[in-house]
Amino acid sequence: MESTDEKGLIRAARIVSAVFTPFSIPFLAFLALFLFSYLRMMPLPYKLVVLGVVYCFTIFLPTLTIFLFRKMNGFKRRDLLERRRRYVPFLLTIVSYAFGLAMMYRLNMPWYMVNIIWAALVIMVVCVVLNLRWKLSEHMAGAGAVIGGVTVFCSLFNYNPVWWLCIFILVSGMLGSARIILRHHTLGEVLGGFAVGLLCSVLVIDPFYSVMTKIFFHSITH
Repeated sequence: MESTDEKGLIRAARIVSAVFTPFSIPFLAFLALFLFSYLRMMPLPYKLVVLGVVYCFTIFLPTLTIFLFRKMNGFKRRDLLERRRRYVPFLLTIVSYAFGLAMMYRLNMPWYMVNIIWAALVIMVVCVVLNLRWKLSEHMAGAGAVIGGVTVFCSLFNYNPVWWLCIFILVSGMLGSARIILRHHTLGEVLGGFAVGLLCSVLVIDPFYSVMTKIFFHSITH
């Protein structure tokens, strides 16, 4: 029988997991750019359009389609924790992000905005492939992506990232601990997800590594 302390710990872990969901990360990244970088000088209508597009394709549509998928199959949320049942939600999210990416190209958004969605899309594809053998933590992949993105954007926008990194590293530790406490992932799956998110975000968002990656794949395919 669980003690009061254990119940409180599990409740706190559930709250942390619910608050720092992977779906919210791209939207929060754009919101942070518009609030804390020179992009805050951009016209309000433009910022609202960008945030609307990002919210629609990275939060609203994935959440809606996964909800409908659960209802059609009679699944509960916990049922989607099984590795075999995670692929359809992953694919639904990937399709939604792909449409969002196409919309951003159509609106001629700057490359550093587009690359945020590209990074999220690449991370999901890598997670799908690795989940064939290993159940990675998408929550921690998102946390790693945030830290990688902060590291890259600090050089692009010339700001000191120390405090931001301290905050996000603390949040990552809390989130990883929450996923382990809830027994959704092992320590290896948590660390693996974080490493995938960190590596993919740096390679995709950073213009130097992005170009080097494109050259590498071009060289091995031709």
